[in-house]
Amino acid sequence: MKIRVATYNIHKGVSAIRSQPRVHALKQAIGLFEADVVFLQEVQGRHDRNAAQYGEDHHGHRHWPQTAQHEFFAGESHHSAYGMNAVYDHGHHGNALLSAFPIATSHNHNVSDHAYEQRGILHCVIDTPSAPVHCFVVHLGLFEGGRTRQAAALIEAVLASAPNGEPVIIAGDFNDWRDTLSDKLRDTLGVVEVFEHASPASTLAEMVRGLAQRKAARRPVPARTFPAGLPFFRLDRIYVRGFKIETAQVMHGAIWAKLSDHAPIVATLNLA
Repeated sequence: MKIRVATYNIHKGVSAIRSQPRVHALKQAIGLFEADVVFLQEVQGRHDRNAAQYGEDHHGHRHWPQTAQHEFFAGESHHSAYGMNAVYDHGHHGNALLSAFPIATSHNHNVSDHAYEQRGILHCVIDTPSAPVHCFVVHLGLFEGGRTRQAAALIEAVLASAPNGEPVIIAGDFNDWRDTLSDKLRDTLGVVEVFEHASPASTLAEMVRGLAQRKAARRPVPARTFPAGLPFFRLDRIYVRGFKIETAQVMHGAIWAKLSDHAPIVATLNLA
């Protein structure tokens, strides 16, 4: 069974420069993934200030949805789940999952390392026609010590909920720019990152760049996704278990640079 997945840090639905509303453009862009399952980070469940400022212009056009962002993005085609992490006076944001398959269960794990950086791991089980799949939406902290502890909490959550080799997808913004977490995730959970075993890249330039990276690093490396306009840091990942990876691609270009500070990743998987 083939499943197309994507991960995207949407920067709360506003542009990285000048904080202009991009929610409607983001919905269209997410549709371009043609993904069955979308892992989203920095999703606003509520933002009273933006709703008031951008809610409706003098032409009657709404630049900010009346519903929560995850519900707006899901529309009629997908189910959605939301894990609230950061709470403030005028609203809150967190991680979300959009799924073309029914979401059987949803639970948000609080992995905040300190009060000034609220983080969570959203765990959903989706009912595909072939088998239940455990999905973990991840957004780890900015500091390495905190990320190490949060990765340990992720490993514990996966081992507790899917201990017998069940299919698993872990995706999101790991902020792991030195790639210190991949080996531990591979060793403890039996996962692989999608760029490790994907089919050859879609363009010759990507293929040459990938070969050069592997030769220089002598180990698998994730893709560059940040900043979106000129990606240099390898922050966003998709790890899988129980799947064959067909393709993996970072979405580059002017459209993506205008929407968020992260570039999205899209991968096509086959359930083993």
